[in-house]
Amino acid sequence: MEVLWVACGLVLVIEGLAYAAFPEQMRRMMRQALELPEGTLRMAGLLAAIVGVAVVWLARG
Repeated sequence: MEVLWVACGLVLVIEGLAYAAFPEQMRRMMRQALELPEGTLRMAGLLAAIVGVAVVWLARG
């Protein structure tokens, strides 16, 4: 359970840094995401989840 909290904290750190360093680019990316079809967003989310599981699996290996 501790590893899950650490992982969630790291996600927040990385996202926070992206918003702090590149606020206008993040807004632009959000606008672009709103224009994408649902299927495209779903596939991108699924791909990100699969890559995330693979990275965790390899790191914990």
